[in-house]
Amino acid sequence: MPTQPVQTRTVRVPTADGRADAFAAFPDGGDRHPGVLMYADGFGIRPVLREMARELAGHGYYVLVPNYFYRHGPAPVIELPEYIGEEARPAVFAQVMPLIQAHTTERVLSDADAYLGFLAAQPEVAAGPVAVTGYCIGGLLAMRTAAAHPGQVAAVAVFHGPVSADGLAGLTAQVHLGHAEGDLTPEALGELNQALDAAGVAYTSEIYPGTVHGFTMSDTDSFNPAALQRHWDRLLPLLDRALAGGRGPGREATG
Repeated sequence: MPTQPVQTRTVRVPTADGRADAFAAFPDGGDRHPGVLMYADGFGIRPVLREMARELAGHGYYVLVPNYFYRHGPAPVIELPEYIGEEARPAVFAQVMPLIQAHTTERVLSDADAYLGFLAAQPEVAAGPVAVTGYCIGGLLAMRTAAAHPGQVAAVAVFHGPVSADGLAGLTAQVHLGHAEGDLTPEALGELNQALDAAGVAYTSEIYPGTVHGFTMSDTDSFNPAALQRHWDRLLPLLDRALAGGRGPGREATG
C-alpha cells in the first residue's frame, strides 16, 4: 500500500470538562487532507494505536486519536503490559471497566463535539466532511458520533465493536461494520443488517472469518493478521469514496 511520509504530534483538545490529550498523525508536505477521528479500543492510546494512525495518515488523512478517558488522567490512563494475553486480561479489564462505565452517553456526545470542532480548526485538515472509525468500545463511540453529526460525518467504520439497531437513528454516513466471528452469530448479523436496510443506511456489514473480539490489535492474543489486512481493504476504499472531495494535492487514491 503506497503511503506518504507522516508527521505526528501530541495535541490537547479543549472540551467542556477540560482538555483531552490526543495523538495526531498527518501527511508531510503542507497540504490539507480530510480528517478522520479514530476511537481506540478500551485499552486506549498505546504503540499499536499510534502505528495504525500513522498507517492511515500515510494514505492522505489527518488522523486524531483522542484519549477519551482524559477525565481520569492523560494516556496511558492505566498501566498496560506490552502484550495483553490471557493471563493479563482480568487485571486489565478490572481497571478498564469502571472507566467505560463512567463514560456516559452525555460525555461521549459532548466530547465528540469537541473532537470534531478541533479537527475542523486544524490548518492541515481540508474543509468538508470527516470520517470516524472505532475499535471495540470505540466503535460504539464512533456510531454515536456519526449519528449525532449527520451533516459532518460522511463515513463511519466499526471493527469488532458493539453495534445495535437502536443506535441507527439519524445516521446518514456510509457505514462499514467488520464483526468478529466470536461476537455475532449469522442470525444476529441478519437482524442487524435488516435494521440497517430499514434505516436507509448505505452500508457493508460482515463477519470476518476465524476472528475473535479484538482481532485488529497486534498487542493482544486476539490478533488476526489476515483480518487486520481485510480491515484495511475495507476501510481505505470507504474513506476514499466518502471523502474524495476533500483530497489535497498529491494524495494517492486508494481502492
